[in-house]
Amino acid sequence: MTITQLSYVLAVAEHQNFTKAAQKCFVTQPTLSMQIQKLEDQLDILIFDRSKKPIELTEVGKKIVTQARNIVNESYRIQDIVDQEKGFIGGEFKLGIIPTIMPTLLPMFLNNFVKKYPKVKLKIEELTTEEIIARINDGHLDAAIAATPLENETIKERVLYFEPFVAYVPNNHRLRDNKKLNITDLDIDDMLLLEDGHCFREGVINLCKAFKNHTDDKFQLESGSIETLIKLSNEGLGMTLLPYLHTLDINEKSKANLHYFTEPSPAREVSLIYHKSELKMQIIEALQDVISGVIRGAIAFQNVQIVSPISKK
Repeated sequence: MTITQLSYVLAVAEHQNFTKAAQKCFVTQPTLSMQIQKLEDQLDILIFDRSKKPIELTEVGKKIVTQARNIVNESYRIQDIVDQEKGFIGGEFKLGIIPTIMPTLLPMFLNNFVKKYPKVKLKIEELTTEEIIARINDGHLDAAIAATPLENETIKERVLYFEPFVAYVPNNHRLRDNKKLNITDLDIDDMLLLEDGHCFREGVINLCKAFKNHTDDKFQLESGSIETLIKLSNEGLGMTLLPYLHTLDINEKSKANLHYFTEPSPAREVSLIYHKSELKMQIIEALQDVISGVIRGAIAFQNVQIVSPISKK
């Protein structure tokens, strides 16, 4: 049994196809098939049910894949040890970022990080929290930036910052004349929300329901982007809540619609998350250092007091 054979098994389990798995592993399909067959012969079991289309894992195959993933991940730790001993920060690093953080945070730190660590090859994807957790656990992501806490035993979290919520209130809204807002002013029935699947949406809902009892969960309008929520609000269709960093780039006319909360302001916790196996920690620590540095000034800009996060998703 070899690490290479186990890596081939993981690739077939992921793609459910020997040809695609071989392409991913940069070997010919006969070579990959022969090595997996050799492993099955050695163990005297079938890992894959080849009669199914697409190929499926057998019951014992599912258990083998779980253990194989642990073994392959641990084998990477040897290179990690060598890299850390040499002080080397480089190589491929796969990073996921949730949609409500990606467009504002990424431009703030990416250029600084690339200049400071030119040997790191970042591969960045915009993913939902659910997708991020699955990919970290499958070994397809090295780390991610997401709203926390996640309360997932396989995931470790390093808090980067607490981001305040800011209200965006149009001219015709009942709260327009309030210079400062209280959490108790919010009403879910006149709130524009992101569509289902966004953790920021859940944070807003939890914030509103903490102070008001509503039996009707049919909201007026939902959208897939914060920019669309702002446009809908400008049309008089309701107010919305924005993550603080999204307010930094809106135009001067729209900034007149921003209303801050009385202290302590509601906020969300944003963290760098990664698997408990702690692979590539030197790159994770480098990311944390760069992001914390660039974000510190932005969050302190309005001198807003930050409290514990609302969202747990």
